[in-house]
Parts: sequence; C-alpha cells; structure tokens
Amino acid sequence: MSVLIRTSDLPARRRHEMWRSVVCDTLGPLDLRIDPDAPLRGEIELGRLGPVGVGSVRTSTPHSVHRTPGLISRDNPELYRVVLTLSGSPRLAQDGRATQLSRGEFAIYDFTRPYELAYDSAVRLAVFSFPRDLLTLPVDAVARLAAVPIGGESGTAALAVPLLRRVAADHETYAPASAARLSGVVMDLVGTAVAERLELTRALPEDSRERTLLLRVHAFIEQHLGDPELDPAAVAAAHHVSVRYLHRLFEPEQTTVAAWIRQRRLERCRAELARGGGEPVSAIASRYGLPDSAHFSRLFRRAYGMPPAEYRRAGAVR
Repeated sequence: MSVLIRTSDLPARRRHEMWRSVVCDTLGPLDLRIDPDAPLRGEIELGRLGPVGVGSVRTSTPHSVHRTPGLISRDNPELYRVVLTLSGSPRLAQDGRATQLSRGEFAIYDFTRPYELAYDSAVRLAVFSFPRDLLTLPVDAVARLAAVPIGGESGTAALAVPLLRRVAADHETYAPASAARLSGVVMDLVGTAVAERLELTRALPEDSRERTLLLRVHAFIEQHLGDPELDPAAVAAAHHVSVRYLHRLFEPEQTTVAAWIRQRRLERCRAELARGGGEPVSAIASRYGLPDSAHFSRLFRRAYGMPPAEYRRAGAVR
C-alpha cells in the first residue's frame, strides 16, 4: 500500500490540516470531527486488489468521520465498505444501528447512506471498498446488516477474517493476475458471510456458492490431515453434500479429492522435514495421517524424487 499520510513525517502545525485533507477528500467526501488541540498521531495507507480498494488506518487520537446527507448529495459513488478491526474498538453507526466492533470483527456499511465511524482510543483498521454490484445480494437485504458486527468464529466468516487480515498486510506483493483472482475470493467470502448472517445464501449465484464451498472444503481438509480416516466420503458428509458433487467441485482444480488430501499431507510432511531436527520420520508422517511408514516412503519418493530421510539430510547439508 502507498502511504497517504504519516503524521510523524509532518510538522506538528500541519498534521490536522493534512489528515483532514486525506480523510475528507481522498477517502471521502467525508466530514472529520476532531479536537483541534488533540495531539494527532497516525498513518493512513491505500492500495488496490483488482476492483477492491484496500486501506489501512492506524491512529491513537480520538476522532470521528461522518458521511452526511449534504456530502452524499454532492458526490455519491455506489460503494459498500467493510471495516475489519485489527486492534482497538471503533464505533460504527448507520440506519439507526450502532455497534462497537471488537478485534477480529468486521461490519459492512453503505457509502450511499449516512454513517459515522468513530474512535475514542487507539485503533488499527483494515477498510475495503468495492462497487455495490460486486456483492450479488439485494441492496435492501444488505441494508439490514449495515453496522452489524460479524465475528470470525464460525461459518464462512471464519475464512473471511484471516483472509482480509492477510490481504490488508500483503496485497501489494501479489502479481496483477493473482490480485484479480484473489479479489474474487475476497468478494465470494465476504458475500457469503453476509448472506449467511441474513440467511440468504440461496440468493447468491451458484458459481459463487460453489467457490466458497470449495474454500471451506480446503480449510476442512487442512484442519483434519492428521485423521487417517479422512477421505472423500468423510469430507462430503461433513459438508452435507454427495461424494459425486464433491468430486465435481474439484474438477476446476484438475485433481481429485483423494489426490488433494494426499498432496497436502505430503506437503506438510515435506515442510517439517525441511526444517531438520531429530524427530522420527514415521512420527511426522503419522501426525499427518500417513501411519504406514513404507507407504509414506513410497509416496514421498514418487512426489519429491528421494526418500524422506534423505530429503531431510539434503536439507541439513544446504
């Protein structure tokens, strides 16, 4: 992300003026309300992930930003914004609802309607902006969830929160093609998390539902690699779909469910072996659901061209 403003780089007498300019003009139009005598400390960064704007706000100075009816009449781009709390406890209000967001929670709000985002203590936020038509849900339905906190403890939000956090930190490292694909993943997860909260998942396009389900399947497999009973039937049952449907989800991956499970197990074992150490190879393999040492050795050699013990020795030499 490019740094729009870092108050430590500015003379104290210009900090309020420059912060107001960035917030009100670059991120707005918005109305900034702040004590003119308060020492202002903070940083704002901005970047893009395909069609999705990605911003970062860090500040320890209490203040608030307002989207007022007058500003809306002046300039009204049809955007949604999602704010994710990385630290602190910001207050978001829209449509008569107000919430104090906790760390790891996000909320959606509509840039075409008045809102307030306020900080009474230090905060660190990630803010995502995107055209409303990228969220394939009825506008009136999304309005019911404006300024409602969505936690990352369960459901699709459990996938969305860590991805949003990672994207906010790393998005500038992605190649343009990867960024475009990842923006689609972000929108699928945010859209599905919102739809789940509204009990409107059937309103999502089928391809979006399938992509999101595939991401959930990937996460489930990753979490259960140590279970030697993990197989396509177990994965399908956990997601309430048929094995046949599960295999269809994996067709765009150009692999099978069983092959994906095997590949992820081998990759996790390979990563641990590459770190060296004296733990028995059999213990590492067993931890990732491959308790048969001879079978594991054959699979590993076929995948990486050498037996696992030799692979670890080669890594130690390097």
